[in-house]
Amino acid sequence: MRWTLLPKPEKEKVDHLAQSLGVEPFVATLLVQRGIETFEEAKKFFRPSLEDLHDPYLMKDMDKAVDRVEKAIENQENVLIYGDYDVDGTTSVALLSSYLKTYYPNVATYIPDRYDEGYGISYQGIDFAEDNEFSLIIALDCGIKAIEKVAYASEKGIDFIICDHHRPGDEIPKAVAVLDPKRDDCEYPYKELCGCGVGFKLIQALAQNRGQKTEDLLLYLDLVATAIGADIVPITGENRILAHYGLKVINANPRTGFKAILKQVKKETLTITDVVFIIAPRINAAGRMKHGNHAVTLLTETDINKAAEYAVEIEAFNTERKETDQQITEEALRQIVDNNEENRMTTVVYKDSWHKGVIGIVASRLTETYYRPTLVFTKNGDTLAASARSVKGFDVYNALEGCSEYIEQFGGHKYAAGLTLFEKDFENFKKAFEKVVSETIDPSLLTPELKIDAEIDFNDITPKFYRLLKQFAPFGPGNMTPVFMTKNVKDVGYGKTVGEDKTHLRLVMKQGNSNPFTGIGFGMAEKEEIACHGKPFKIAYVIDENEWQGNVSLQLRIKDIKE
Repeated sequence: MRWTLLPKPEKEKVDHLAQSLGVEPFVATLLVQRGIETFEEAKKFFRPSLEDLHDPYLMKDMDKAVDRVEKAIENQENVLIYGDYDVDGTTSVALLSSYLKTYYPNVATYIPDRYDEGYGISYQGIDFAEDNEFSLIIALDCGIKAIEKVAYASEKGIDFIICDHHRPGDEIPKAVAVLDPKRDDCEYPYKELCGCGVGFKLIQALAQNRGQKTEDLLLYLDLVATAIGADIVPITGENRILAHYGLKVINANPRTGFKAILKQVKKETLTITDVVFIIAPRINAAGRMKHGNHAVTLLTETDINKAAEYAVEIEAFNTERKETDQQITEEALRQIVDNNEENRMTTVVYKDSWHKGVIGIVASRLTETYYRPTLVFTKNGDTLAASARSVKGFDVYNALEGCSEYIEQFGGHKYAAGLTLFEKDFENFKKAFEKVVSETIDPSLLTPELKIDAEIDFNDITPKFYRLLKQFAPFGPGNMTPVFMTKNVKDVGYGKTVGEDKTHLRLVMKQGNSNPFTGIGFGMAEKEEIACHGKPFKIAYVIDENEWQGNVSLQLRIKDIKE
């Protein structure tokens, strides 16, 4: 890893903020690094308020969307809530359908089949709407590029409202309303909402129209917080407010489906990280291994006994998902070695039998191993489908645009995308992708970067400091957990490798005459040579709590060790 110590902000700004908040300068430094420079900004950061959410009607087409929904209710039309099969899509569908059903019964949900229909709006879904007399489809977390599909629906007399957060193409679908803060002509102040966040803005506008307050919508924020965590959107601005209140709901009064999941994993208080690693994979597993409908059913169920049954089913999908992704990852790593492709700028692997539902996870795992833009392909009917993952600082979406002559269709974000192409174009695409990446990537991006917020001494780490740090949460992109560096650290003689297969490193360290701190480095057994022979070293770490037999103590979660 290359360590990058974040530049120190201007001393005047730090001193001014430290004085106005009554905190130590190094706490003020962390805040200024996050763009927080005044007492008022700090107050908004530490005390997120629903009052700071933007007016939903600032979003382009919001008035048209609300008018069309109200007209559907007035005319007793059947409304179909359509969403993608991942966490963002299924939580969005659960959110909007459960809200509308509180006052209008003619609402149904539709999640496309990952294998038969693929990503986004499908002709099959539109045909289903026609066969079942739906005259309005509200699409969530998809649809921004569905030009032909929306036109096809229009020919059948079916209207579309699109709620998406992906980047639009050159043309916007001719839907009744297209809600997407990333539209060039949309002046909505916050651009980083997830699909479920855009869905929430729609129910916020509908609620306003009916004389309800934002506080009346709090119980839906557990879904929004889950989607924010799972979709890896920045936890800044509006997302921070929504995640903050959503976590409160998850921990105080979660919906029945979440209760059923949490009962199985026996976890008390959840952070956004727990949401990402405990709730999100289970919701995702339904769409990966079976069908996204299972997730929506669980998330909208109000009977705890039924929810418990659905949770058991979803747990089984998740177990199967883990086994499948482990097996495919091993096969993919073997393929890279067998084809002598360890030294390329990109990873592109393909096997026709790989499970389409887990290729995104496999792409992430390969990126962790080789740290370069990665694509994992599998057979999908007449075409090959792939999931793309990138490395920090490199826009894989733009790289795919550079290879578009070989691609049938693609969509996504800077760091994650999906695409399909014909088998005959695979080898040409693979060469083109390597060429585009080689010509455009800064080679330094192929070494993982560890950003360090500040250098501190062990004596700075006190319970009071940790209590303050905890208030920086929820953490995520745009507000990552602070990483610290300390130099001239020595293990006091208890350092050893731990774990069943001895892959982790446990140290007890001091810096000069400081109190000792226990540190754990997961998967860092190879650093034993540096740390466990009495020589001083420097460490990068985050501060954490460890609970053992009822005692809570501060510990360091080690990110890296250097001589």
